Amino acid sequence: MADIIFPNLGISIDSLSPIAFTPFGLFGVYWYAIFVVIGIVAGVYFGGIYAPKKTGQDTKIYENFAFWVIPAAILGGRLFYVIFADWQPQSIIDVFNLRLGGIGIWGVIITAVAVAAIYCRRKKISFWNFMDTGIVGLIIGHVIGRFGNFTNREAFGGVASDSAPFAMQLRVDQVRGFESLPEVVQNSAFQQFGLQYIQVHPVFFYEAAINLALFIFLNFYRKHKKFNGELVAIYFLSYGITRFFLEFMRVDPLMVGNVATAHILSAAAAIFGLGFLISGHINRKKPAKKA
Repeated sequence: MADIIFPNLGISIDSLSPIAFTPFGLFGVYWYAIFVVIGIVAGVYFGGIYAPKKTGQDTKIYENFAFWVIPAAILGGRLFYVIFADWQPQSIIDVFNLRLGGIGIWGVIITAVAVAAIYCRRKKISFWNFMDTGIVGLIIGHVIGRFGNFTNREAFGGVASDSAPFAMQLRVDQVRGFESLPEVVQNSAFQQFGLQYIQVHPVFFYEAAINLALFIFLNFYRKHKKFNGELVAIYFLSYGITRFFLEFMRVDPLMVGNVATAHILSAAAAIFGLGFLISGHINRKKPAKKA
């Protein structure tokens, strides 16, 4: 029986377990964790090796930064998820158990920026130029990490119509936290192949596709940037707008009261990005002051 079906794309995926393999029969290694690791490796390469070489910078500065930011960002993203998710860990071990899924991307971003600010201050290097160089690594890592949401059957959107080109059908018995999903999603379940399925929007793929386009654009635009911090500002503006609207589609948003945390942070990021772009271009055009 098919585990995941994209009916309008003619794609059917059989036997896709969230667990990739079980070494020596001791514990399951989840696809989610594998995609997180692949995302980290890709992020380190593009943000710490490829991009610095393209701009003539010392790659060791970025490679050393990776040593500090990777564990900090993973911890920050996990704590962000644990704090705001409607989920109660059974033990302290569950808090740090990434095999269970759940890393808040905004926690990753906030932590990475904070660590970068401290690192640049200690190394006495330009924070904004450093961020412009490394931001592509963060983006591609984010793109790859979203495939972990796919294998975990989480972070998807609401009910998709039969005409939706990317409609995705999931087996109900394999959906994480199905009982906590909105009633409209639960009630949309239908019988197929002797099993129950729901048909939803793959929001994680929408986000990954937009971020991939942004990653490609920033790599091409890098040589044309007008001031340090411009690439970061474009990222915050673009991703802020993207995530703000996609969050309306999500069925499992992290909440602060009755408001999704992503709406608050996405709006703030977009406003910051737009403001920084405007001020950067205005200041660039100002004539230099005479001594």
